[in-house]
Amino acid sequence: AALQKLRGTSDLSAELEEMLAEQAAVKGQRAKNPWELFQNAALRWQLVSIVVLSSAMQLCGNDSMYFYAAYVFQEAGIPQDKIPYAVIGTGSCELITSVTCNMIIDYAGRRPLLLGGYIFMAGWAIVFMVALSQQTQISWMPYLSMACIFAYILSFGIGPAGVTGVLPTEIFDQMSRPAAYMICGSLLWFNLFLVGTAFPFIVKSLAHFCYIPFLMVCVCTALYVWFFLPETKGKSFLEISEEFRKRNFKTKTRAGFYKGPEEIKITAL
Repeated sequence: AALQKLRGTSDLSAELEEMLAEQAAVKGQRAKNPWELFQNAALRWQLVSIVVLSSAMQLCGNDSMYFYAAYVFQEAGIPQDKIPYAVIGTGSCELITSVTCNMIIDYAGRRPLLLGGYIFMAGWAIVFMVALSQQTQISWMPYLSMACIFAYILSFGIGPAGVTGVLPTEIFDQMSRPAAYMICGSLLWFNLFLVGTAFPFIVKSLAHFCYIPFLMVCVCTALYVWFFLPETKGKSFLEISEEFRKRNFKTKTRAGFYKGPEEIKITAL
């Protein structure tokens, strides 16, 4: 009854079947602790995926854009008393795109949004560094820098910000999700502290090219998503688990096929 009220429809047979199948798959198990996820070979690539994506959420440099926002807006000629409102506008853009992402995620898919977000962020990081280096030489460069700030934040909101928080629910079972979310949250706060502490030294060392480390993070994360993260749109948890199981226990036979742990054990016996 509660699920019918939540979904607004009475036809829930497919969803209930999936929930019961997942319940049967974890029957007799207990909730796992965070350190147990690191010891479980069956969760290796799921764990690597959330570690990479949760870390990239902060290491991509999105929050560092707010560090430059006031300076860029001032150079663009925005009155001093209006700059705080312009900075609030950048945060509003991130909020709006994050909400938009949640509305389109089931249509666009997880991988395209993550890939597009990080690829666009990498591109805008390059343009932003060029604009910063030429800001005192060319009169219209501050406006390009201002556009880059908004574009970078919009790219972050439409992809990584909206998708990363959903993934642990889809790639971990009921017994592992709480521990997975604890690891995600810890990484988010740790990397936020790391970026906040290191960014002033990065700016001092690299000046206008301070976004090179963030550019590298965006490119590496996009490559990881492209090569290693399966699409979860429209798939049941058991289908997603099967894809990760093949990757976690990839053992090639003479015939060129891959066997899971149970088949390997039987073959050995």
